[in-house]
Amino acid sequence: MGEIHASHPEHNLEPKRYKKPYTCDGCKEPGIGSRHRCEECDYDLHKHCMFYKSTGARHDFFTNSNFQFLFRPPGDRERYCDGCGKPVRGFVYHCKEKGWDLHPCCMNLPNKLKVDDVKFRLHDKVLKKCFWCNRRRLEGSVSGIRGWSYVSKCDKYHFHVNCATEMAHEGWRNESYNNNNNNNDSDSLALALENLELPIQGRLRSDGGGRGSKVTRIVKMFFTAFVGILLGDPTTILTCLVAELITR
Repeated sequence: MGEIHASHPEHNLEPKRYKKPYTCDGCKEPGIGSRHRCEECDYDLHKHCMFYKSTGARHDFFTNSNFQFLFRPPGDRERYCDGCGKPVRGFVYHCKEKGWDLHPCCMNLPNKLKVDDVKFRLHDKVLKKCFWCNRRRLEGSVSGIRGWSYVSKCDKYHFHVNCATEMAHEGWRNESYNNNNNNNDSDSLALALENLELPIQGRLRSDGGGRGSKVTRIVKMFFTAFVGILLGDPTTILTCLVAELITR
């Protein structure tokens, strides 16, 4: 069942699924649901940290890129992901020639998402304000890194990749996740994400009527789908989107 990983050669890492969020011991970024785990050592890895391409990895946003997978950031200075703009603290795809860095999960973000017939595409430039933070530039971001965004084809919805992660953190800080801890793992994970009261909803309610409700639904469904991808549990997408469709 399990496999040895070069970062943890002492024991096999086995695929597991728990409802409790975790911090990946590889990239040091948050995760939820599925993981590859050593129970004896309390060691967890995202799927994309467990299975990686050592050399020759490329990304469409970086012309002539040649990324190498490293277990730790190169050099002595603090480095930032050229995708989400967040600090790099662990596993990283690094392009030595150009100095680019990408978190493993950012390297593997899909170029396209479809949420309730609204099509989103991943962009490396931010043309309008993010629907979450109401800014074009990420707060606290370093010079030269604007942060990727998902933008809807209708051009109404813009989400920084980093802000979608913050939406997840806000959800976990409220009680909706903890209130589901008596359910089985898959059900509680779906319910926790489905029942989140997103901080953005207060602003959306001011729209009033059907429009505010529709926008809220689209935002929640995008959030649910994105969290499943970014935090290493894509199966959550199907569970939660089906639940959303059934309860309309």
